[in-house]
Amino acid sequence: MKKISYLLLVLLPAAFLISCDGDYRREAQGQFGNVVVVMDSTKMDSETANAIRSTFGGKIEYFLGFEPRFDLSFRDFATNEELEEIKFNKNIIIASPIDAESNVGSLVRAMLADDVEQSVRAGDSFAFPLQNKWYRNQWTLILTSSSDSALATKIRRGEENLVNSLIDKELARWKEEIYERGEKYAIEDSLMTNHGWKIRVQHDYYTHLDTSYTSNNGETNYFYTLQRQLPNNDRRFWAWWKEDVTNINYLDQDWINAKRDSLWKKWIRGSRDSSYVTTEYRISPRTRSFRYSGDLAYETLGWWRMTEDAMGGPFVNLTVYDDETQRLFMMGFVQFAPKYSKRRFVRQFRAMLRTFESDSTWNQPNLASK
Repeated sequence: MKKISYLLLVLLPAAFLISCDGDYRREAQGQFGNVVVVMDSTKMDSETANAIRSTFGGKIEYFLGFEPRFDLSFRDFATNEELEEIKFNKNIIIASPIDAESNVGSLVRAMLADDVEQSVRAGDSFAFPLQNKWYRNQWTLILTSSSDSALATKIRRGEENLVNSLIDKELARWKEEIYERGEKYAIEDSLMTNHGWKIRVQHDYYTHLDTSYTSNNGETNYFYTLQRQLPNNDRRFWAWWKEDVTNINYLDQDWINAKRDSLWKKWIRGSRDSSYVTTEYRISPRTRSFRYSGDLAYETLGWWRMTEDAMGGPFVNLTVYDDETQRLFMMGFVQFAPKYSKRRFVRQFRAMLRTFESDSTWNQPNLASK
């Protein structure tokens, strides 16, 4: 059994490091997508460890080929110095049964209030996410339960919420990171002035297409693309929208998939006359609905392929209905980068799509001249 008596005051309150004007502590370190899992060294092949591997370290379902959701590194500690080193990381999971006689078990109990410990023993709670616990821009998750098997079961059952908690943190970080080197304010202003919407445009994208067209039923549609083309890394943003949409009862996953494919076939084509981008349905796209700035939105994640060609890659697709202006938007990113990890780019795309803004007064009489 490990000795734990020397771990004195491992969790000092951080409030004294935070002034009234903001948090002046150092920023947590580590690569995006990396997670340090703190567990007792004798339990790294336990049910809990394997549950963490299959959830946080599991395959990204909508990718062709294997790429994990996060890269996991399992760590234990025997001294306060080792613990301080662990605490400096950007993403940390601390996992142990609540009554484990180990350094990690002692740390978990030190971090939880007495009433919270009781709720864990009663089976009412098991996961406790913390923001900026020791350093700025840090995500920490405590996972604990009455036993190893009980904790593993809860982790597997709570997979979606647990993983999304960290993904949401990563998307917020990417939103800060992406625009540090600059952005195309002129393009953003033009989009808002001429079309009544915008996204924040990364510094090295440029406008590729800006057009309107008439559909088979005589309605006017709009289509716009941005492109960022580098050797072995071609990324493209596209957007479609339509005015005066009063009924969206048809809006569901099947309609989104069909509409996206029809837009790609028309506007995102290959080098051959008969080739175009379409969804790779051997890997089922994942669509979820949520509220985006108060509007109904759907995010779709999946894999595209080029017909009559071997090209393919990930895509992100956001569909938003602005009920104030009665406009329906569909937009997204596609990428072809065979030599690069796809995960980091997909999360960048998801973060960039979350900068979308629509002018809520676009259809008002005083703006009719637009």
